[in-house]
Amino acid sequence: MAATKPRNLAKPTADRRCTAHKKGENGEQGPRCKAWALKGQTVCRVHGGGAPQSLAAGERRVAQQRLEEETRRALAVLDVPPVENPLTALSQLAGQVIAWKDALADRVNELHRIRYTDDKNAEQLRSEVALYERAMDRCVNVLGTIGRLRVDERLAAISERQATAVIGAIEAALTHAGVTGPAASAAKAVAARHLRAV
Repeated sequence: MAATKPRNLAKPTADRRCTAHKKGENGEQGPRCKAWALKGQTVCRVHGGGAPQSLAAGERRVAQQRLEEETRRALAVLDVPPVENPLTALSQLAGQVIAWKDALADRVNELHRIRYTDDKNAEQLRSEVALYERAMDRCVNVLGTIGRLRVDERLAAISERQATAVIGAIEAALTHAGVTGPAASAAKAVAARHLRAV
């Protein structure tokens, strides 16, 4: 007989079945369980999904999936430009990641306790703390990537090449206009100062 879906489970789809297998008559792996997996999990209540830590982890996954879906819907209506300079984009991402980590640190500092007891008397870690730990890991990954790629050095090299190209264009324009000697040198010096300031 087909398993019925309890009210607290996600909408049933082909991949929402419990991934656990029943035991065969001789202890070998039997057929796959026909029950629905609990929300945010891959197994049903009988196969470990009903444990307090499993339920808490499932709730976190559901909340994260909901946030990701809302973000994708928001991005779908935006005119997002392509990334022209991945090194600059990576540096900007690092700034955002650190800002997010600092914002979560403020939320964690406001907590009186980092753990709480749920309605089944099981101790749980507050979601703010879990998000803060994840944000710190993300900072390590992004900053480590920047360090391995030597982004600062590469950006400096790109800026230096761009400045050299601009000065070359200015020299060509001055020569074409007939400006030579001290006047041309003064114009190039002014251009160089402006480029350094930028």
